[in-house]
This record gives sequence, C-alpha cells and structure tokens, in this order.
Amino acid sequence: MDSRDPDPIFSNHVTRREVIEAGTTALLLTSLPAKAFAASPADHGEQSPPGVKVDLQINGYPHSLLLDPRTTLLDALREHLGLNGSKKGCDHGQCGACTVLIEGRRINSCLTLAVMHDGQSVTTIEGLAEGDNLHPLQAAFIEHDGFQCGYCTSGQICSAIGMLAESRQGMPSYVTDDLTQPAAELTDVEIRERMSGNICRCAAYPNIVAAIKQVAGMPT
Repeated sequence: MDSRDPDPIFSNHVTRREVIEAGTTALLLTSLPAKAFAASPADHGEQSPPGVKVDLQINGYPHSLLLDPRTTLLDALREHLGLNGSKKGCDHGQCGACTVLIEGRRINSCLTLAVMHDGQSVTTIEGLAEGDNLHPLQAAFIEHDGFQCGYCTSGQICSAIGMLAESRQGMPSYVTDDLTQPAAELTDVEIRERMSGNICRCAAYPNIVAAIKQVAGMPT
C-alpha cells in the first residue's frame, strides 16, 4: 500500500485525532452521575411543593419551620435545626441510629415525615441531660463503656429510654414467656430482643445491656 494512501481504518476522512476526541468525550459522559442527565421539574413545567408550616416542641422548646412536605423528621432536625446528635446511618429504618422520642415513644426519625408530627413533642439526645447532669442512661453508658465509635450511641440511648417505658407499661416482647405478668423481667434476652432494632457495628452489646440493666434496677 502506498504510504501516501489514507489508513483504511480512518477512511471517509476521519482522522486519528477525531477518533481520540470522540473516545475521550464518551468516557467523560459515562463517568457522570445519572442525576446529571435527569430532567428537572422545571423542564416539565413542574414546581416544587409549596412549603408547609410545621410546629414542633423539640427538647422543651417550640420551633416553627417552613418545610417541604417531603422532609423527614431526621432531616428537619439535622438540616434545619442543627441538631446533629440523631445520626443518619442507613436512612432506611434498619440501624436505629436516628431514633428519637415522640411524645415519649421511640421512633426511627428517618422513616417519618416532619409534617406528621405537627404540634407534637420531640426529644432528641441533646434534650436528655439537664445542664451538667446527665440522664441516668447517659451516665450508665459511660460507666459501662457502652460505646466505642459512638455513632449509634444517641439512637441506642433514646431507644433504651423508650424501651424501659414500654416495659413499665407492661408491653411484652417476642421472647416474653409469661404474658399474665404486669411487666416482663428485663433479662439479658429480653433487653437484647427489645433493643434489636438498634445496631452497633462496634459490637458493644454486652456493655449496652449492662448499662440498661443498671438503670432498670436489675443486677448486672
């Protein structure tokens, strides 16, 4: 083949430079996140939902917020009020790191919308201590070394408070043997079952159980 003839691979007047540029562009496009290509609501003439006024009593203080109705309670606490003690772990209600108390009952704040609790009382880990006086469960967690990295600790403590209240009200668990008793004895098995919705990746479970038993008045 005459050296002056064009390379057959790059016939039809396509140069090597153009092929390289096209390949580079394709590589860059495939590396972009999918949301970069997603149409925005404005592209379809849609508008974001109007803000909804939500009044919450959080740790004893009133808060009035204007929120997108799709805002979870967890995001309202963290993003709008700066209460970062409630952690966003799985964001699917599976780890319990976001547990708070609504009217005294424990709930995964990542699974509920803030607007659903308009007018209700919310207690987070920030609202448990009274000044320098820790809540008994906070003190017990420290005494029994019930945390390591600490990421799950706020959810563990809030959940334990709710769990102890449920026990005092006579609510049974899956492992409760005698349903005729006003309240089940908080054995290690009972506590582990009742706290099974709170995951500790550091596996400090024996120390967590010991801390809860101490506050419940059970021998550790």
